[in-house]
Amino acid sequence: MRCSRWATVSPTEDRAARTSGVIRLVVVGVAAALVAAVLGAWPSATSSTFPAALAEPSCGPGALKETSTDGRVPSSDYSSGRYKQGYRCNTSLVAHQGKTGGFKVHRYVDATGRACAFYDSTLLFPKDTLMQAVSGLGVVVLDMSKPSAPVKTAQLTSPAMLSPHESLLLNPKRGILAAELGNPATNVSVLDLYDVRTDCRHPKLLSSTPTGGLGHESGFAPDGRTFYITGTGGNTLQAVDVSDPTKPKVLFTEYGVNYHGVRVSNDGRRLYVANIGNSTGGSFASGGLRILDVGQIQDREPDPSVPVLSSLSWPEGSIPQAAEPFTRNGHQYLLEFDEFANYSAEGGVTQASSPVGAARIIQVDDPRHPTVVSDIRLAVHQPAARQGEQQNDPGASSPVQGYAAHYCSVPTRTNPNLVACSMILSGLRVFDIRDVTHPKQVGYFNQPVAQGDNPLVLTSQGAFAMSQPAWDPTHDSVWYSDGNSGFYNVRLTNGLEKLF
Repeated sequence: MRCSRWATVSPTEDRAARTSGVIRLVVVGVAAALVAAVLGAWPSATSSTFPAALAEPSCGPGALKETSTDGRVPSSDYSSGRYKQGYRCNTSLVAHQGKTGGFKVHRYVDATGRACAFYDSTLLFPKDTLMQAVSGLGVVVLDMSKPSAPVKTAQLTSPAMLSPHESLLLNPKRGILAAELGNPATNVSVLDLYDVRTDCRHPKLLSSTPTGGLGHESGFAPDGRTFYITGTGGNTLQAVDVSDPTKPKVLFTEYGVNYHGVRVSNDGRRLYVANIGNSTGGSFASGGLRILDVGQIQDREPDPSVPVLSSLSWPEGSIPQAAEPFTRNGHQYLLEFDEFANYSAEGGVTQASSPVGAARIIQVDDPRHPTVVSDIRLAVHQPAARQGEQQNDPGASSPVQGYAAHYCSVPTRTNPNLVACSMILSGLRVFDIRDVTHPKQVGYFNQPVAQGDNPLVLTSQGAFAMSQPAWDPTHDSVWYSDGNSGFYNVRLTNGLEKLF
């Protein structure tokens, strides 16, 4: 354990900080999340406290290996045309569909045994208006009965599905697909709920309801009765009762909290919060993990209290995105992942000195004393690499792209062996977490594009892998989407398929 590297805040100290001088965030451009940090409070990317990167994977037959630093697509590969072949290690392409993608990919098998994929088709409205005008609006539904040939059967265009931002979630227990209207800053929340259990190919709209909050990210209780809505731009958290999905009802609203993704424990009584945080000194914000007791919400007590059990930060953090719970050998963990690069006092988010948080595994057996046990990072995330020539690679200097993480997922909450992460310019990365204290990188798949390859992509090039991956254990595959090129079905090979 490396406890000295992280700070845990007691519930009393945390509540005191939350009540003193909370400020609204400054919205940076059209960023996919609000870029936030405390100026000078966290170390620059030259800090010796940064954890080491994982080793490159050992690639078996069929590989098209990266040509530079692990995770990098150098400018020279664009000049030579090498990028067009893509990059793969212990993976193979099964299918590709569409030309755009967003932040979530979900897999569901309905009551008749049909398998479907759901993914949002846009990164940010209105930036992607041209993409949507040509390729279609909203959330895409794919019939995955034949994995090598996905068939688009529907495109959901109710208010929230047109611009779900990062909120699209599926509850497999009840077969409900949910999203709220949102963007990084100002959209009011309209919660849309769909039935996908009956026929996942043709979801049925159950309700479309204003909640009075602001939308951005979300969380779903495993029992499917509570949907949580976070509004980073408005500093709001809401809990909505969706026990009757035709008549959702707001149970709880909190103001003055700047939360990103929230995930719920199996029993519905703990909320694991990616806390962007609110500063009290007039600068930007900083945060990390926050664990809330939502037992009273789960029990439907009137006027519920939601105490903070603990908060945790790490010096190399960027913007906390979400924290997925899982167990290993009876112990409870979170797969926490940060997005983008943190703000640097030396010049903003595009600077080499801006820290990249990437991902980590946190033990939460005692929710009042969470502890980071390991880190998941690529060589391109490291200070030395960021201060080198890779900053000149296509997309590397963009504050909403770059060499950084965005979403990760596990195939199951019980003893998962693998993690898959969408790491933006580095594409899809796969890690072995059987030893949670020593994760290993075991594979990757990356298909970058250049300007002109996709006429719908006007301003960015390279990969734009931003989505939470979905897992297809029946076919040993991972599904993800790339904002610049669409939906991918990727099979794991060379022994990785045995780790499902």
